[in-house]
Amino acid sequence: MRFVFKTSYDADISLFKHRAQAVWYGLLLLLVLATPLYFVAIGDAYLLGEITGIMILAIAGMGLMLLTGHTGLPSLGHATFMALGCYLNINFLGAGVPWIIAFPMAGLIAGVLGTMIALPVLRLHGVYLALATLAMSMLTSDFVVIAEPWTGGIAGAAVPDINIFGMEINRYSTPYKFYYLVLSVAVLVVWFYRNLLRTPTGRSFTAVRDSEVSARAMGINLTQTKAMSFFLSATAAGLAGALFGHSAGYVTNETFDLVMSITLLLMIVIGGLGFIHGAFFGAIVVGIIPVAIANGRTFLATAFDVNINVPGLESALFASILICFILFE
Repeated sequence: MRFVFKTSYDADISLFKHRAQAVWYGLLLLLVLATPLYFVAIGDAYLLGEITGIMILAIAGMGLMLLTGHTGLPSLGHATFMALGCYLNINFLGAGVPWIIAFPMAGLIAGVLGTMIALPVLRLHGVYLALATLAMSMLTSDFVVIAEPWTGGIAGAAVPDINIFGMEINRYSTPYKFYYLVLSVAVLVVWFYRNLLRTPTGRSFTAVRDSEVSARAMGINLTQTKAMSFFLSATAAGLAGALFGHSAGYVTNETFDLVMSITLLLMIVIGGLGFIHGAFFGAIVVGIIPVAIANGRTFLATAFDVNINVPGLESALFASILICFILFE
């Protein structure tokens, strides 16, 4: 057990609790930087693609974690913000805007639009706020269909490749470049998130979560604080949505559905509310279990010559495992 003796007030807002934690973070960064080397050695990029998808989910999870885990505002509508980021990115790229500009613009505009959508429901609390955001998520598919000139509607839209100063990046043809790109975005989001929690704004989020009455008594503007949390949360979700579009290659009105919003909420609950690590742990669980179930079924069918072709079996097993996680916690 490690004891941390604080000798100044600055210790409460330090980036790392102690030197050992900084060392572990450094080793973790080296590990994820070296991960593609293993897949290059074995000549298989499939699992690398799955890891990249997990990091994209973790970016969206960090956005929801800021809103729900640190500000105490439950949301079932983050798939809407991901869809905004994805389609804004597609349209910017289609208009000839360089990706290095289109990508952050898509995230920021998704944040602004998300805040404008959320402002009317900021006075709601608990399950009522969750139901309001749930309705927003349910309307996302209809919005995509109605906005067909910009979204492709039911037919869907192809996501252009990433071009950064002449370097082409594609999820399938250049999976290693795409991995490092997503990793760079994830590291930047983590760095911003950790530093945000050290600021008065970040501490006001936690104060609102713990007690709105006490936060108001301390002089915190509740509406402004909640709006800022929604903006930052929707921005992170928009960035994740843009990367998710590049990962999928093609998006339709069913890509960012209600299931996506529920999955994100389950992800941060399983990973641990109020901790940045929780977004990554939850993304690992949500990302790896379906792959493990599919590979397990293939292994059983091959090894024991058993045809396990039951409709909905994988979804039922996945849901059962998630329920067990929540019950255990």
